[in-house]
Amino acid sequence: MDSYKNEPFVKIITRTTKATIGEILVKKPNQYGRLIAAVVMVSVGMGSATSAIAEEESAETKIARAMSAAPDSISAKATIMDVDGTILREGSNGWTCLPGVGLIPGDKHPMCNDAVWMGWMKAAGEGVPFTTSILGVSYMLQGDAMVNNDNPAATDPEDGGVWVQEGPHLMLLLPSTDDMEGMSRDPFGGGHYVMWDKTPMVHIMVPLGDI
Repeated sequence: MDSYKNEPFVKIITRTTKATIGEILVKKPNQYGRLIAAVVMVSVGMGSATSAIAEEESAETKIARAMSAAPDSISAKATIMDVDGTILREGSNGWTCLPGVGLIPGDKHPMCNDAVWMGWMKAAGEGVPFTTSILGVSYMLQGDAMVNNDNPAATDPEDGGVWVQEGPHLMLLLPSTDDMEGMSRDPFGGGHYVMWDKTPMVHIMVPLGDI
C-alpha cells in the first residue's frame, strides 16, 4: 500500500543512535521521555527531506485517508490534522484524525484519536510524562506499521522479538497499568492484548479483524 507498510516502527532512526537508545531503555528508563522526543525530532527532520522529494499530496487526499481511520459517525465531524500539525479541516466532536503516524516519515496508516490520545501524542513529542484519569481511544481501521510488541525502539524484525503488523484495530489508554493485570501480552493469542508493556507508551490493542 505504501513504502513503509512492512517497515519497523522506528526504522527511521539512524543506525548511529541504536546503541544510545538501547542504553536508555535498559539502564535509564526514567529518561524514556527524552528518547521519545529525540525520535520525534529525527522523524521531523527526515520527514522534511522526504517531503521535499515526494510528490505533494492534495489536502483532499489526506482528508479522505484520515477519515478512513474511524467509523463515519466519528470521522465525519472530526478535526483533520496533517502530521505536521496543520489543520486541514476544522471539526466539532472532539476527535482528531490524521492521514498517517507522525513518528514515521511518509507513513500513510491513518488514525483517529480522542482528546486523551492527542494529549498522549503531545506529551510523547515533548518528551514529558503523561497520565490520564479517563479512558483514551484511538481508531486505526486501515491497520498499522510493523512493530515489536515489547519494545517501541526495536528496529530489526529478525532480532528474535515478537513483531506484529496489526490490521484494523482500536488502541486504548487506561488510567492505571494495574487495570491491565492479567491481560495477554501475546498479539497472536486471539483477542485484545497489551503492547509496549513496562514502558510509558503502554496501551491495549483491540484487533477488529476484516471489517
